Amino acid sequence: MFNRNLLIAALAWLAICATGIEVRRVSAFAQEAPAKTWKPRRINKAIELLEDGQPIYYIQGYGGYSEGKALAKTWADYILVDLEQNALDFTKMREFMQGLVDGGPTPSGHRTPAVICTLPVLGLDRETVRSGLWVAQQVLACGVHGLYLCHARSPEAVRAFIQAVRYPIHQQAIGELGEGLRGYGSQIYAAKIWSVDPIEYFKMADVWPLNPKGELVIGLRIEDRQALANCEASIKVPGVCFAEWGPRDMGLSYGLLGGQADPPFPKVLQEAGDRVLAACKASKVFFLDNVVPENVEKRIDEGVRIGAGRLQEAAEKGRRYTKRKMPW
Repeated sequence: MFNRNLLIAALAWLAICATGIEVRRVSAFAQEAPAKTWKPRRINKAIELLEDGQPIYYIQGYGGYSEGKALAKTWADYILVDLEQNALDFTKMREFMQGLVDGGPTPSGHRTPAVICTLPVLGLDRETVRSGLWVAQQVLACGVHGLYLCHARSPEAVRAFIQAVRYPIHQQAIGELGEGLRGYGSQIYAAKIWSVDPIEYFKMADVWPLNPKGELVIGLRIEDRQALANCEASIKVPGVCFAEWGPRDMGLSYGLLGGQADPPFPKVLQEAGDRVLAACKASKVFFLDNVVPENVEKRIDEGVRIGAGRLQEAAEKGRRYTKRKMPW
């Protein structure tokens, strides 16, 4: 027999449950609210933080659309994609960038984390870089935010690399670097990833901090004896944003095995790292090095501004130490 009072009671209970669910949803949203209030002023999250005097931290990634989507809200400020040792697959790189877009934005409100790629084009000399400039240009056309030049052995190689990643419209230090070599058409997919007009991409896709309005960063890996010998001149080239000393490859260069990345180092490696750090400080270039939870504060005090944290715990500790305000 139909019981009207029972039905009314049941409906009332469902309403209360639904309200409780909504309250919990509002409460969860409220916990995220501080991140929602951040107003990004740049495409490149890493640049925005460095401009504010804040160290940045990265995580490694490589893959297609699914991995990009999974990493879209990473705790890291930028994603290092290794195209030097992994397969050089431009289609996969484009899909990775689209996955970041579709999985975003970041908790800080940026469309994607910054993405910086190593390349299988080594900075052995100017001719080697010039012959492989097409690789750098193809990767930039995927919409990434920066590139490394690995084994950067000479300032001539660095200048050729930076020239290859610029458009001819950008004039800063053109007398030393030469006219940019990127061409029309390279902006189409990248502008879509950045969600800007293609004409605006032309203006923004330049190297920072040489161009204060640029959204691309160029890093050097001073990771062998030959590169170390010229590191002061290479790091000084206009357009370089950061440099690192690559302890594992540096060790191989000195005949050492084991792939050691954290101290204590053999004397020859410690001296190499100190020399690259000093060269970065002298040229006002950001220094990248490994940090762990146990030493991140000390490393920041020593001058590390880009932390290869590997552990979220190290990044969180470093962010608290520098009183960072920007959310992930």
